[in-house]
Amino acid sequence: MPVIFYVVLGLIIFCVVALLLTPNLFRPSPEAQRIFDVVKSERVDQRTIGGKEQIQTRILGLATELRVRLGLAENPALRARLSMAGIRSAASSDVFFASQFLAPAAGAVAGSLIGTNTISYVLGFGALGYIAPNMWLNYKTKTRRKRIRRSIPDALDLMVICVDAGLGLDQALLRVGDELGVSYPDIQEEFLQVNREQRAGRPRLEAWQNLADRTEIEEFAAFVSMLTQTDRFGTPIIRALSRLSDDIRQKRRQHAEEAAAKTKIKIIFPLVLCIFPCIFLVLLAPAILSIMAGLQGMSGQ
Repeated sequence: MPVIFYVVLGLIIFCVVALLLTPNLFRPSPEAQRIFDVVKSERVDQRTIGGKEQIQTRILGLATELRVRLGLAENPALRARLSMAGIRSAASSDVFFASQFLAPAAGAVAGSLIGTNTISYVLGFGALGYIAPNMWLNYKTKTRRKRIRRSIPDALDLMVICVDAGLGLDQALLRVGDELGVSYPDIQEEFLQVNREQRAGRPRLEAWQNLADRTEIEEFAAFVSMLTQTDRFGTPIIRALSRLSDDIRQKRRQHAEEAAAKTKIKIIFPLVLCIFPCIFLVLLAPAILSIMAGLQGMSGQ
């Protein structure tokens, strides 16, 4: 018993001494203290949090807690898909996780309000609510990729002009992003992401390769290959950019011609189903009416 008493007493004394010495041991360095003095603000935060923001915060907190309790780690593939759709906020994965739980529940509740065949409607609306977030995310990704692909030729032309005027590739990238910020905000966001990665210390080719992997657009993959060849063989960047811009515009023109050629086939179905019946009705109805009138006259005689 005395041994246990002394052990417990020594442990208590150790904890008290550690608590007393903690402020001195973990005191910030003078440099860090000066940084704290610069960035700290004495202004009172008077921002009012609205009810909508409070509800969103509570829902996100519940989603995060549920994900942690279920032992589900953050999915890197989901984070990549959200990034491809242009959703890069810190809570985006938790929002998507919450939608995958709330949408089926809302669908089941909506199906339960239908009086006839309730179980089928509950199951159907619940399944539709489960796949709805993925469908929405795929639609956002597809539309954003289409907008970025549409803006690439103009971005390359502006980049050729900037590089030809004497700017470096990185400065031209920022300039092009500023010029296209209003008409093509998606490609401006991607260019700013590339610039941030380069400023963080990532090599230029690796930053552009991340852009190509993130967007999954073949034009960016061709741009990365062009940069690799210019760095390896010493080709002038202006000549390579001009050639790449011409190739992309040629491909764009070929896609337009292909789409125009497909319209000849696509127009057959509305022509047969919608236009031909109207034409037959206009052409044959008078003849059918006259024949019927003649038959009725013959039968009357």
